[in-house]
Amino acid sequence: MVVRAPSSGIEGEMDVQGRRPPIALALANAATSLAAGLWTFLDRGLLGGPEAMQGSARGTSLVIVAVAVPLLIVSLAGAQRGYAAALAGWGGATLYLIYNAVLLLFLTPFNSAFLVYVAMLATGLWSAGTLLLTPQVWELGRTIARDAPARGVAVYVWVVAGLNTLLWLGTVVPALDDPHPTPMLAGTGVATNAIYVQDLAVWLPLMAVAAAWLWRREGRGAVVVLAGLVLWSVEAVSIAVDQTFGVAADPNSTVVSTTLVVPFLVLAVIGLVPLWVLLRGGRVRAATSSAPPRPAGPRRALHRTS
Repeated sequence: MVVRAPSSGIEGEMDVQGRRPPIALALANAATSLAAGLWTFLDRGLLGGPEAMQGSARGTSLVIVAVAVPLLIVSLAGAQRGYAAALAGWGGATLYLIYNAVLLLFLTPFNSAFLVYVAMLATGLWSAGTLLLTPQVWELGRTIARDAPARGVAVYVWVVAGLNTLLWLGTVVPALDDPHPTPMLAGTGVATNAIYVQDLAVWLPLMAVAAAWLWRREGRGAVVVLAGLVLWSVEAVSIAVDQTFGVAADPNSTVVSTTLVVPFLVLAVIGLVPLWVLLRGGRVRAATSSAPPRPAGPRRALHRTS
Protein backbone atom coordinates (compact mmCIF):
# COMPACT_ATOMS: atom_id res chain seq x y z
CA MET A 1 0.00 0.00 0.00
CA VAL A 2 1.09 3.55 -0.54
CA VAL A 3 0.32 6.86 1.06
CA ARG A 4 0.27 9.63 -1.49
CA ALA A 5 1.75 12.86 -0.17
CA PRO A 6 1.68 15.34 -3.05
CA SER A 7 2.65 18.29 -0.89
CA SER A 8 5.81 16.81 0.61
CA GLY A 9 7.38 14.18 -1.59
CA ILE A 10 10.83 13.14 -0.52
CA GLU A 11 12.34 13.00 -3.97
CA GLY A 12 10.74 16.31 -4.80
CA GLU A 13 12.38 18.06 -1.83
CA MET A 14 15.75 16.35 -1.51
CA ASP A 15 18.56 16.17 -4.02
CA VAL A 16 19.26 12.46 -4.59
CA GLN A 17 22.89 13.27 -5.24
CA GLY A 18 23.22 14.28 -1.58
CA ARG A 19 23.88 18.01 -2.07
CA ARG A 20 21.06 19.16 0.20
CA PRO A 21 21.89 19.69 3.91
CA PRO A 22 19.81 16.84 5.46
CA ILE A 23 21.43 14.21 3.26
CA ALA A 24 24.92 15.68 3.35
CA LEU A 25 24.90 16.00 7.13
CA ALA A 26 23.49 12.50 7.58
CA LEU A 27 26.34 11.13 5.46
CA ALA A 28 28.84 13.20 7.45
CA ASN A 29 27.37 11.83 10.68
CA ALA A 30 27.65 8.28 9.34
CA ALA A 31 31.28 8.86 8.32
CA THR A 32 32.40 10.42 11.62
CA SER A 33 30.51 7.79 13.63
CA LEU A 34 32.07 4.98 11.60
CA ALA A 35 35.53 6.49 12.16
CA ALA A 36 34.92 6.89 15.90
CA GLY A 37 33.50 3.40 16.26
CA LEU A 38 36.23 1.65 14.30
CA TRP A 39 39.02 3.54 16.04
CA THR A 40 37.64 2.82 19.50
CA PHE A 41 36.94 -0.84 18.75
CA LEU A 42 40.17 -1.71 16.95
CA ASP A 43 42.82 0.34 18.79
CA ARG A 44 43.49 -1.57 22.01
CA GLY A 45 45.83 1.17 23.23
CA LEU A 46 43.41 4.06 22.75
CA LEU A 47 41.30 3.88 25.89
CA GLY A 48 42.35 4.36 29.49
CA GLY A 49 40.52 3.79 32.74
CA PRO A 50 39.15 0.57 34.25
CA GLU A 51 39.26 -2.53 32.07
CA ALA A 52 35.50 -3.09 32.36
CA MET A 53 34.76 0.43 31.12
CA GLN A 54 37.18 -0.04 28.23
CA GLY A 55 35.40 -3.24 27.27
CA SER A 56 32.03 -1.55 27.57
CA ALA A 57 33.16 1.29 25.28
CA ARG A 58 34.44 -1.21 22.73
CA GLY A 59 31.09 -3.03 22.83
CA THR A 60 29.24 0.23 22.25
CA SER A 61 31.58 1.03 19.37
CA LEU A 62 30.80 -2.34 17.77
CA VAL A 63 27.08 -1.52 17.82
CA ILE A 64 27.81 1.91 16.33
CA VAL A 65 29.68 0.29 13.45
CA ALA A 66 27.55 -2.83 12.92
CA VAL A 67 24.05 -1.57 13.72
CA ALA A 68 23.59 2.21 13.99
CA VAL A 69 25.61 3.38 10.99
CA PRO A 70 24.14 0.72 8.64
CA LEU A 71 20.65 1.60 9.92
CA LEU A 72 21.30 5.26 9.16
CA ILE A 73 22.57 4.52 5.64
CA VAL A 74 19.73 2.13 4.81
CA SER A 75 17.16 4.56 6.21
CA LEU A 76 18.65 7.43 4.23
CA ALA A 77 18.48 5.38 1.04
CA GLY A 78 14.90 4.37 1.80
CA ALA A 79 13.86 7.95 2.50
CA GLN A 80 15.32 9.08 -0.82
CA ARG A 81 13.19 6.42 -2.53
CA GLY A 82 10.08 7.66 -0.75
CA TYR A 83 9.61 5.17 2.09
CA ALA A 84 8.03 7.05 4.98
CA ALA A 85 9.04 4.46 7.60
CA ALA A 86 12.67 5.10 6.71
CA LEU A 87 12.38 8.57 8.25
CA ALA A 88 11.82 6.91 11.64
CA GLY A 89 14.98 4.85 11.21
CA TRP A 90 16.91 7.91 10.07
CA GLY A 91 15.83 9.94 13.08
CA GLY A 92 16.32 7.12 15.58
CA ALA A 93 19.78 6.19 14.31
CA THR A 94 20.79 9.85 14.48
CA LEU A 95 19.60 10.16 18.08
CA TYR A 96 21.47 6.98 19.02
CA LEU A 97 24.69 8.35 17.54
CA ILE A 98 24.25 11.65 19.39
CA TYR A 99 23.58 9.82 22.65
CA ASN A 100 26.66 7.65 22.37
CA ALA A 101 28.91 10.43 21.12
CA VAL A 102 28.28 12.09 24.48
CA LEU A 103 29.16 8.85 26.26
CA LEU A 104 32.38 8.46 24.29
CA LEU A 105 33.30 12.03 25.19
CA PHE A 106 32.46 11.89 28.89
CA LEU A 107 32.58 8.23 29.97
CA THR A 108 36.00 7.55 28.47
CA PRO A 109 39.18 9.36 29.56
CA PHE A 110 40.53 11.95 27.15
CA ASN A 111 42.33 10.20 24.29
CA SER A 112 43.61 10.64 20.73
CA ALA A 113 40.13 10.17 19.24
CA PHE A 114 38.69 13.16 21.14
CA LEU A 115 38.23 15.37 18.06
CA VAL A 116 36.66 12.48 16.15
CA TYR A 117 34.16 12.06 18.99
CA VAL A 118 33.48 15.80 18.89
CA ALA A 119 32.89 15.59 15.12
CA MET A 120 30.53 12.67 15.65
CA LEU A 121 28.52 14.70 18.16
CA ALA A 122 28.55 17.87 16.04
CA THR A 123 27.43 16.19 12.82
CA GLY A 124 24.77 14.29 14.73
CA LEU A 125 23.30 17.42 16.27
CA TRP A 126 23.34 19.36 13.00
CA SER A 127 21.93 16.37 11.14
CA ALA A 128 19.04 16.09 13.60
CA GLY A 129 18.36 19.81 13.30
CA THR A 130 18.21 19.83 9.52
CA LEU A 131 16.12 16.66 9.48
CA LEU A 132 13.55 18.40 11.66
CA LEU A 133 13.31 21.15 9.03
CA THR A 134 12.36 18.59 6.36
CA PRO A 135 8.64 18.78 5.41
CA GLN A 136 8.35 14.99 4.89
CA VAL A 137 9.05 14.38 8.58
CA TRP A 138 6.10 16.49 9.64
CA GLU A 139 3.82 15.03 6.97
CA LEU A 140 4.56 11.57 8.35
CA GLY A 141 4.04 12.79 11.91
CA ARG A 142 0.66 14.35 11.11
CA THR A 143 -0.52 11.22 9.28
CA ILE A 144 0.45 8.88 12.11
CA ALA A 145 -0.85 11.13 14.88
CA ARG A 146 -4.19 11.37 13.06
CA ASP A 147 -4.68 7.75 12.02
CA ALA A 148 -2.65 5.40 14.23
CA PRO A 149 -3.67 4.11 17.70
CA ALA A 150 -1.54 6.81 19.27
CA ARG A 151 -2.83 6.84 22.84
CA GLY A 152 -1.82 3.27 23.61
CA VAL A 153 1.71 4.04 22.45
CA ALA A 154 1.74 7.25 24.50
CA VAL A 155 0.93 5.22 27.63
CA TYR A 156 3.74 2.78 26.79
CA VAL A 157 6.22 5.67 26.48
CA TRP A 158 5.08 7.16 29.80
CA VAL A 159 5.50 3.81 31.55
CA VAL A 160 9.01 3.25 30.19
CA ALA A 161 10.13 6.84 30.84
CA GLY A 162 8.62 6.80 34.33
CA LEU A 163 10.19 3.48 35.34
CA ASN A 164 13.56 4.54 33.93
CA THR A 165 13.38 7.83 35.85
CA LEU A 166 12.54 6.05 39.10
CA LEU A 167 15.40 3.60 38.53
CA TRP A 168 17.95 6.37 38.01
CA LEU A 169 16.65 8.47 40.91
CA GLY A 170 16.72 5.38 43.11
CA THR A 171 20.45 5.16 42.42
CA VAL A 172 21.31 8.86 42.46
CA VAL A 173 19.28 10.20 45.42
CA PRO A 174 20.74 7.82 48.07
CA ALA A 175 24.23 8.74 46.82
CA LEU A 176 23.75 12.48 47.35
CA ASP A 177 24.96 12.20 50.97
CA ASP A 178 27.87 9.89 50.14
CA PRO A 179 31.43 11.09 50.69
CA HIS A 180 33.28 12.24 47.60
CA PRO A 181 33.95 10.32 45.45
CA THR A 182 30.62 8.57 45.87
CA PRO A 183 30.62 4.75 45.90
CA MET A 184 27.98 4.99 43.15
CA LEU A 185 30.84 5.72 40.73
CA ALA A 186 33.22 3.09 42.11
CA GLY A 187 34.89 1.15 39.34
CA THR A 188 33.83 3.53 36.57
CA GLY A 189 36.86 5.80 36.58
CA VAL A 190 34.73 8.92 35.98
CA ALA A 191 33.78 11.91 38.11
CA THR A 192 30.09 11.74 37.19
CA ASN A 193 27.88 9.51 35.06
CA ALA A 194 26.88 11.02 31.72
CA ILE A 195 24.12 8.43 31.33
CA TYR A 196 22.21 9.86 34.28
CA VAL A 197 22.84 13.40 33.06
CA GLN A 198 21.57 12.77 29.54
CA ASP A 199 18.57 10.67 30.51
CA LEU A 200 17.30 12.82 33.37
CA ALA A 201 17.96 16.18 31.72
CA VAL A 202 17.08 15.47 28.08
CA TRP A 203 15.86 12.15 26.79
CA LEU A 204 13.36 10.98 29.41
CA PRO A 205 11.63 14.39 29.76
CA LEU A 206 11.59 14.77 25.98
CA MET A 207 9.91 11.39 25.50
CA ALA A 208 7.39 12.10 28.27
CA VAL A 209 6.44 15.44 26.70
CA ALA A 210 6.34 13.87 23.22
CA ALA A 211 3.97 11.20 24.55
CA ALA A 212 1.67 13.99 25.77
CA TRP A 213 1.75 15.53 22.30
CA LEU A 214 1.02 12.13 20.79
CA TRP A 215 -1.90 11.63 23.20
CA ARG A 216 -3.36 14.87 21.82
CA ARG A 217 -2.67 13.58 18.29
CA GLU A 218 -0.16 16.29 17.46
CA GLY A 219 2.26 15.53 14.65
CA ARG A 220 5.30 16.64 16.64
CA GLY A 221 4.54 13.93 19.19
CA ALA A 222 4.58 11.23 16.54
CA VAL A 223 7.85 12.56 15.08
CA VAL A 224 9.70 12.50 18.41
CA VAL A 225 8.19 9.23 19.64
CA LEU A 226 9.02 7.39 16.41
CA ALA A 227 12.67 8.41 16.60
CA GLY A 228 12.77 7.80 20.35
CA LEU A 229 11.40 4.27 20.02
CA VAL A 230 14.12 3.45 17.49
CA LEU A 231 16.71 4.98 19.83
CA TRP A 232 15.45 2.88 22.75
CA SER A 233 15.57 -0.38 20.79
CA VAL A 234 19.06 0.19 19.39
CA GLU A 235 20.30 1.37 22.79
CA ALA A 236 18.91 -1.77 24.43
CA VAL A 237 20.96 -3.87 22.01
CA SER A 238 23.94 -1.62 22.73
CA ILE A 239 23.63 -2.17 26.48
CA ALA A 240 23.48 -5.94 26.01
CA VAL A 241 26.63 -5.86 23.88
CA ASP A 242 28.59 -3.42 26.06
CA GLN A 243 27.83 -5.49 29.15
CA THR A 244 29.11 -8.59 27.38
CA PHE A 245 32.35 -6.87 26.39
CA GLY A 246 32.74 -5.26 29.81
CA VAL A 247 32.51 -8.60 31.61
CA ALA A 248 34.90 -10.19 29.12
CA ALA A 249 37.42 -7.43 29.87
CA ASP A 250 37.06 -7.71 33.66
CA PRO A 251 34.94 -10.60 35.01
CA ASN A 252 35.31 -9.30 38.57
CA SER A 253 33.98 -5.79 37.92
CA THR A 254 30.86 -4.67 39.76
CA VAL A 255 29.85 -2.10 37.13
CA VAL A 256 29.00 -4.63 34.39
CA SER A 257 27.02 -7.85 34.46
CA THR A 258 25.98 -10.52 31.96
CA THR A 259 22.65 -10.84 33.78
CA LEU A 260 21.56 -7.71 31.91
CA VAL A 261 22.19 -9.14 28.45
CA VAL A 262 19.03 -11.18 27.89
CA PRO A 263 16.62 -8.69 29.53
CA PHE A 264 17.89 -5.86 27.34
CA LEU A 265 17.69 -7.97 24.18
CA VAL A 266 14.09 -8.75 25.12
CA LEU A 267 13.45 -5.03 25.71
CA ALA A 268 14.89 -4.26 22.28
CA VAL A 269 12.35 -6.58 20.66
CA ILE A 270 9.45 -5.35 22.81
CA GLY A 271 10.32 -1.76 21.89
CA LEU A 272 9.76 -2.54 18.22
CA VAL A 273 6.09 -3.38 18.87
CA PRO A 274 4.81 0.18 19.56
CA LEU A 275 6.96 1.40 16.65
CA TRP A 276 5.24 -1.11 14.37
CA VAL A 277 1.84 -0.14 15.80
CA LEU A 278 2.37 3.51 14.89
CA LEU A 279 3.74 2.87 11.40
CA ARG A 280 1.23 0.14 10.59
CA GLY A 281 -1.76 2.05 11.96
CA GLY A 282 -0.82 5.22 10.14
CA ARG A 283 -0.26 3.35 6.89
CA VAL A 284 -3.42 1.26 6.83
CA ARG A 285 -5.83 3.98 7.88
CA ALA A 286 -4.28 6.64 5.69
CA ALA A 287 -4.27 4.30 2.70
CA THR A 288 -7.93 3.37 3.19
CA SER A 289 -9.19 6.81 4.19
CA SER A 290 -12.48 7.91 2.67
CA ALA A 291 -11.46 11.56 2.74
CA PRO A 292 -11.98 13.36 -0.58
CA PRO A 293 -8.91 13.52 -2.81
CA ARG A 294 -6.80 16.66 -2.88
CA PRO A 295 -6.75 18.84 -5.95
CA ALA A 296 -4.41 17.56 -8.63
CA GLY A 297 -0.97 19.09 -8.66
CA PRO A 298 2.52 18.35 -9.92
CA ARG A 299 3.31 14.68 -9.51
CA ARG A 300 5.83 14.10 -6.78
CA ALA A 301 7.23 11.18 -4.84
CA LEU A 302 5.09 8.80 -2.80
CA HIS A 303 5.51 7.97 0.85
CA ARG A 304 5.61 4.20 0.86
CA THR A 305 5.53 2.14 4.03
CA SER A 306 5.47 -1.31 2.52
